[in-house]
Amino acid sequence: MTRYFIDAWDPAYGSSIEADGSAGFAGPSEQSTAQVDADLEVPAERWQPLLPPAGLRPPPVVLLVDGVRRIDAGLWTEEEDGESYPGLAASYAAGVVRCDLEQGVAVLAGSRVRRGLFTASPSAADAVAGSIRYEVHRVSGAGEQSKLPAAIQAPLTALEVEVSGDARADAGDDDLLIVDGPLRNRRQLARTIGYIKTQHRQYLPPRLSAVVTSLQPGQRSPVFMTGTTWGGYSWYIRLPGRPGAPWAGIIRAECSSDLSPAAAFALADLSLVTLPRFASTAYKDPRAPQNLIPIAGLERRLRAMLGDSRLLHRALTQSAARAAYEAATRKD
Repeated sequence: MTRYFIDAWDPAYGSSIEADGSAGFAGPSEQSTAQVDADLEVPAERWQPLLPPAGLRPPPVVLLVDGVRRIDAGLWTEEEDGESYPGLAASYAAGVVRCDLEQGVAVLAGSRVRRGLFTASPSAADAVAGSIRYEVHRVSGAGEQSKLPAAIQAPLTALEVEVSGDARADAGDDDLLIVDGPLRNRRQLARTIGYIKTQHRQYLPPRLSAVVTSLQPGQRSPVFMTGTTWGGYSWYIRLPGRPGAPWAGIIRAECSSDLSPAAAFALADLSLVTLPRFASTAYKDPRAPQNLIPIAGLERRLRAMLGDSRLLHRALTQSAARAAYEAATRKD
């Protein structure tokens, strides 16, 4: 008889696992081409679920950073030579939640909002809509509008690094910074792990993936190394939550390849006694348990900071119409 597992995630958010639906498949669908070294912490033939060392406690302070972005309007430029380029007017924000685990207090430790005009136009200037300015970001090779959204990620990541540094300006050296998503070019940040809640790629061979799916809540896989462009140390953790499909509640964490293996293993253990305490519950969050409670609250706060998208779209439309009228008047 066929067995069914109901994904805890709200279907509006897609799925926690990007599976291809092939017969018997129960994990990420895309096989990674990265070289993997699975013999770092435990020889591959002896892989098994791991528990944290006895007595290990989470750090006194945990910082969680995330960013949000929104496209406020699509647009086209009109060049003097008759050429036209697509563009996007986007708002994006980054923030940090500081969780003091000893005091049981969580506060917004910093946030920034930016707005940008992303286009390949060589002549485009900042777009001004009332008191709002969209700073121009010239995107090379983005002649198609569908390619422009990816250009927002780089300045958003830079903004996340900026707010992370500010939040740590007066901190000690015993906190832990959790970045929502892959580390990418944030690997220079000390005591930092990337938190990947949706599994798109299969990094491990089937025998080792079976160890991952056998994890119980509060257990992790051994650390392995991936040789991708942003390669580094990685490991899997199963968060507490209701039983489900083999990959339900599993996240992947990563840290910088600049660390020593011993330092990476220590971070993996520290993440194991830290991340589960922030796991969300299904009746409160449609992406439980992977969408961490502080991250969910931060996302809501940041989206509110972006302002009313309808008002911004209207202001951009009026500004463009006014500029077109003034240009036509000058020609006359």
